[in-house]
Amino acid sequence: MTSAHIVIDRVNHLYRPALPQRGREHDANAPLLQVDNVSLEYRTPERVVRATHRVRFDVHAADRSVLLGPSGCGKSTLLYLMGGFLPIETGRILIDDKPAGPPGPDRGIVFQHFALFPWKTVRGNVLYGLERQGIARDEREQRAQSFIDMVGLSGFEDSYPSQLSGGMTQRAAIARTLAIDHGILLMDEPFGALDAQTRHLMQSELRNIWQRTRKTVVFVTHDVQEAVFLADRIAVMSARPGRIKTIVDNPVDRNDPNVFKTKAFVDKVDEVWDLVREEAVKAQGARVPRGS
Repeated sequence: MTSAHIVIDRVNHLYRPALPQRGREHDANAPLLQVDNVSLEYRTPERVVRATHRVRFDVHAADRSVLLGPSGCGKSTLLYLMGGFLPIETGRILIDDKPAGPPGPDRGIVFQHFALFPWKTVRGNVLYGLERQGIARDEREQRAQSFIDMVGLSGFEDSYPSQLSGGMTQRAAIARTLAIDHGILLMDEPFGALDAQTRHLMQSELRNIWQRTRKTVVFVTHDVQEAVFLADRIAVMSARPGRIKTIVDNPVDRNDPNVFKTKAFVDKVDEVWDLVREEAVKAQGARVPRGS
């Protein structure tokens, strides 16, 4: 078992004690997830790296939010803090006004390289977390199939990861995460390793899934076009140490089949890119020694 699979197994084990609470009421005016004044430093014997600095960020139920910024700005670090994979040094993260704590059934995560178990089929991978939760066989079989169908893998239930394309592998990873029915879905550049054509198809498929499930999503990317296409709200992060520089509301009509060519889309990409470029220049300057 690889280290990636050990992480998956540990996370699924943590999901076991409690099932997602269905039908729970939530105040629509209150944030579902709150990141309040959160900072984190990475320490090595040689140096201390401040990854994030006093980050404040709210996510409401059914929001589709994107964290966007230059490489090394702490986007993934912030996502892992939200997911409970890293300890919070200062500040707090709340879900429904309660401390987020370690990984649990209220949050699911899809990584850029989400390692499916190679010895399990698509169906077996999607069933795995449900089995660990102790869900009755008939229910877990039905739930697994419904999400396999949703991500467009009908007919590939008995295929192994080695028999799938990159896009199909990520579809299976998304199905496995959705099947557990987390309240919040965290996604760390899940399409970053895909070719441009597959990436575009997966972006469209993900938007369709969001519209059907109404999931609350926080999506990390460094791709401005991807952010504008996917997000209702774009949180632009500063150069390291990462903080939220600004929140950009994004009313672009993504249902337009020619959305990428519309003036509204192009203008929004330009607006967001100007914000990111300023931070990217700062980040690049920080890496160049004085006098170079």
